[in-house]
Amino acid sequence: MKDLVPLAEKVAVHLIAQKQRIAIAESSTGGLISAALLAVPGASAYFLGSAVVYTREARRLLTDITDAEMKVEGVRSSSEPYAELLAQRMRARFGCDWALSETGAAGPGGNRYGDAAGHTCIAVAGPSNAVMTLETGNADRLGNMHVFASTALTFLLHTMAK
Repeated sequence: MKDLVPLAEKVAVHLIAQKQRIAIAESSTGGLISAALLAVPGASAYFLGSAVVYTREARRLLTDITDAEMKVEGVRSSSEPYAELLAQRMRARFGCDWALSETGAAGPGGNRYGDAAGHTCIAVAGPSNAVMTLETGNADRLGNMHVFASTALTFLLHTMAK
């Protein structure tokens, strides 16, 4: 966790300087992204809230993305389109400037969609939008969780700088 805080501090500096706020939706990072952002003193100036959207039930309850909407959109979890939808939904629900989402398979096995351990998709919704996929090729669950969180915060920083 300590290695994530310096990245979170950079995000915080940007958000505070721009008087902007953020919401987070994460899955396979289990709350690490949110925890890193909240570890920065003064987080209440920019952090509105987060959700660990780990199950189908959590998706429906916390983001109001229904099964029918997933089918109509042709979206499945752990994909770039789902990460984009999740980030956009969080941004709209919180009425914030930025939203960051992460969805993947930390390991040690893959997910039910055929993605191997070490697979994640990350999306940013805001004044600039971006999405990416990361494949670590590693089955180390805890290691992947940290790499996913670090990558998500770095990706957010790069997207905010655009």
